[in-house]
Amino acid sequence: MSTVQRTLEGARVLVGVGGGIAAYKTAHLVRGLVGEGADVHVLPTASSLNFVGAATWEALSHHRVLTSVFEDVDQVAHVRRGQEADLVVIAPATADLLARMRAGRADDLLTASLLVTRAPVVVAPAMHTEMWEHPSTVENVRVLRERGVTVLEPAVGRLTGPDSGAGRLPEPDALLDAARSVIAAPRDANGAVLQDLAGYELLVSAGGTREDLDPVRFLANHSSGRQGWALAHAALVRGARVRLAAANVDLETPPGAQRFDVGSAAELAASIAEHRRDVDALVMAAAVADFTAAARADEKIKKDDGDDDSVPSIDLRRTEDILRHSVLDRGSSDRPAIVGFAAETGGHGSSALELARAKARRKGADLLVFNDITNGVFGASDNAVRILDGDGQEVAEAAGSKTTVAHAVLDELVDRLPHVPWSA
Repeated sequence: MSTVQRTLEGARVLVGVGGGIAAYKTAHLVRGLVGEGADVHVLPTASSLNFVGAATWEALSHHRVLTSVFEDVDQVAHVRRGQEADLVVIAPATADLLARMRAGRADDLLTASLLVTRAPVVVAPAMHTEMWEHPSTVENVRVLRERGVTVLEPAVGRLTGPDSGAGRLPEPDALLDAARSVIAAPRDANGAVLQDLAGYELLVSAGGTREDLDPVRFLANHSSGRQGWALAHAALVRGARVRLAAANVDLETPPGAQRFDVGSAAELAASIAEHRRDVDALVMAAAVADFTAAARADEKIKKDDGDDDSVPSIDLRRTEDILRHSVLDRGSSDRPAIVGFAAETGGHGSSALELARAKARRKGADLLVFNDITNGVFGASDNAVRILDGDGQEVAEAAGSKTTVAHAVLDELVDRLPHVPWSA
């Protein structure tokens, strides 16, 4: 029995390209997939070659480009490509291509391969707003999703010409993140991404807060926001709606997420308080400052230009404990399920794990995701965590990419969600 591929490294990825101007972005996606170690075959539609030629795809993928079912007939390419794939990504998917997929057409190599493959399929639509909102397209997307296809929400922004609106292809980095998340996700019996979060809405915080000292300086931490971003992507591909509180994160918004940006711990606390009563789960992945300036200086704090080594004294005060406050505000309700994160080092005679267990009991969240940062983790592509329950008992552990960790956290969260989502 073959092993299911769960990472892009070594994965056989088919990249379908529809006939839209946004195809130029797909060239960057192909480069990114190859850079992750994937074996990429590009299957462009004939019309897409009017926008990006076969030579570009062959140079980036290091494979010959085919479009017709009558090419490489002796190799049965129209069957073999789909059978061998570990993942299929289609970007851009035009309105016409979505319609052909829904109808089960097989009139070129791409659509024929889609009928054969049992690998997860990710589709990134791109078209004018009117086309995206047309009842035919809406119905086609609904049917494809019911069949297990992951159809990403298009971005909102500048389209071809002066138009703006929904229908823009997400940026390549966001598409690459989605591909990472889909290939690592749990599967149903048909090989599609398990939709165990369908109907639920999650509030995810990500990044690190900044506490102003004066107009120039601030207190901050090393969090990049990548673990929170991985959680948002993972939740979206598993069917959830996601609100994303981004604290100083310079990453492309996951397609379909409702993003709101915050700066300080106080701003994050206010945003969490505004949204948490309307969601089914709160996932506090952001690194929140424990201290802030007691009083922000209105002018830049000056350095004495004399020869002595004197430095100014800065008074600090504690910030709000957002996680603990959210647990107390929930009271006896089971909504929202709450997940906290704890980055710890050992100290004061206790190991990092012992401190994390004590914190889990003190905070009272449903889950606490703990990582030992003695050797660093912030900004790295990989992570290693232990997942504790509210009593400080270890219920799971995960190591690998932050996408892998994200799915492991969601696997535990699923069992602790309210039985009926708000939207039901």
